Amino acid sequence: MNKNFLCLCAIVLAGTSTAAQEQQYDSITLQKLDEVVVSDSRFALKRENSGKTVIKITREELERNQGRTVAEIITTKSGFEINGSRGREGNILGIFARGGRGKQVLVIIDGIRVSDPSSSASEYDLRLLPVANIESIEIIKGAASTLYGTNAATAVINIRTKKASKKMLAGNFQSTVGTQQTADNQNYNASEFTNLANVNGSLKGFSYSLGITNRYSNGLSDIANTPEKDPYANYSLDVKLGYQFAKNFNFQVYANQTQLETAYDDSFNGEDALFFYNSQQERLGIASKYSYSDKGSLNLNAAFAEYNSENISAFPNDFESNNYTVDFFNKYTFHNQFYTIVGLNYIQDESKFSVDKKITITDPYANIVYVSSFGLNINAGARLNTNSEYGNQLVYNLNPSFTYTLNEGYIKALSSYATSYITPSLAQLYGFFGANPDLQPEENRTIEGGVEYATTALRVSALYFNRDENNPIIYDGANGYQNSAGFIDAQGLEAELDWNLSGAVQWTANYTFTERKGDNAIRIPKHKLNTSFDITLSKTTFSSLNYAFVGKRLDSDFSTFPARQVNLEAFSMVNFYFSHSLLDQKLKVFLNVDNLLNEEFVETIGFNTRGRNVRIGFTLSL
Repeated sequence: MNKNFLCLCAIVLAGTSTAAQEQQYDSITLQKLDEVVVSDSRFALKRENSGKTVIKITREELERNQGRTVAEIITTKSGFEINGSRGREGNILGIFARGGRGKQVLVIIDGIRVSDPSSSASEYDLRLLPVANIESIEIIKGAASTLYGTNAATAVINIRTKKASKKMLAGNFQSTVGTQQTADNQNYNASEFTNLANVNGSLKGFSYSLGITNRYSNGLSDIANTPEKDPYANYSLDVKLGYQFAKNFNFQVYANQTQLETAYDDSFNGEDALFFYNSQQERLGIASKYSYSDKGSLNLNAAFAEYNSENISAFPNDFESNNYTVDFFNKYTFHNQFYTIVGLNYIQDESKFSVDKKITITDPYANIVYVSSFGLNINAGARLNTNSEYGNQLVYNLNPSFTYTLNEGYIKALSSYATSYITPSLAQLYGFFGANPDLQPEENRTIEGGVEYATTALRVSALYFNRDENNPIIYDGANGYQNSAGFIDAQGLEAELDWNLSGAVQWTANYTFTERKGDNAIRIPKHKLNTSFDITLSKTTFSSLNYAFVGKRLDSDFSTFPARQVNLEAFSMVNFYFSHSLLDQKLKVFLNVDNLLNEEFVETIGFNTRGRNVRIGFTLSL
């Protein structure tokens, strides 16, 4: 596999070296020193002034991943493994960030926390989020509870949806057709379809956006080595309206409805079954900003979300939940050196079990970023978590860094000490399966330290992290949810490379080493590597070749009792992408081949994974 991949790299690079050397475009040259990140401070600061590791997925990168899901894109980033993203469309996703579990990852959409209170750990289902409606994603790794609250223990996935065009009328239309096939059944039937239609624009201070997305697949069975197919469908409607009342005051209202339907099989017995899972999300929110000076602003983000799901299986059930979220904060900058934010966050989670249950969380918080003229940067803050069930808990962070400026770049040393706090979910306390009202909250502590070197064409970084989980909540099959005695310790190393080799060839790579102690750490690889060569052949033509390696890891075989621990073999995948723009770059057509060498592998015991699969499609912007 590795030899084949190196040969492919050599062929692609040799075939494009002449074009890459001849085509030097200013628009292609990466300006690493000017890159701005927001998530770790909520201010737009240069990356060199940030003491956190922030991954930025731009609109351009999302467009080059057309047809892929959010989970498929994020799992290629350092520190992340999303189990289920390489299998049948509609698989349940397990999000593991820095050796943690999904309950320790917080998802933010347009400034508002999203989570399903009826889920086992109040997680958000990434299957509900179509990529085509996303403008950008910023991922802040490490504990970020000071700015973002409960559950932000290992990562925050901060998603911004697309903005309306400045033109009076604009449209964007996307369509993708692909296969869904295993490595040993390469039938190349069209089994996956994604479509988007979006109309948007602006007129005299008023802006609007209306988008409809649907995704359907019917090519694979949920369980491995079974002939029947388990269909998956996702439908999403997004509406966004905004008005600029004055130069210093704007207001926006948005609404979303998403329906998800998927068939699945009996995983415990490892056989076909006519099981179905249906889920519906409805969100309504507002976002406003009033700038009372050129240095300060008052901001309000608020939303109501309702989740309804139905599980038709050997253990059928219905789930109903909703939540209110309000985040009101003041941002002010002193002397272009002190960036301050003071706010109040309110959350109400409610879910219907045998009786209706709810929890409220009221959090005052404050954070300050100091950017000195001599290279020292400090990000520090605190939040008082006030939970209706568990009282008060203080979380805080201290994140100093030092940047040494070079002639054409900088070297930065960074460190961080942060705490986080995860309260039990409503489902864990009062739900249908294994509920335990006596559960106690989890407490997390994270330490980080690393270095980063950057120039206009190159950025390379290495970072060590260590996290202690005290009083972790586990699911004991015999006793339900319990607080485990002792600690779970996770530590690791992340290394990243982003190098513009020439005006048209970019090489990116990341490596993650993760070690988790205190439990069996199922489905978390110790070693993981992703690397990509992105080649701009001309202003209208682009190609990329990607390689991913996922190391050995443990899994539980639930077909035995008690469940047997099994070592899963490491595997590699090669992906290829090619796009070409027409009609003055208004129309882009693309070819995407995943698992090019048709590698056969196991991601989760008993479940199917995808072999070589092909997607073709287009994007039309008017």
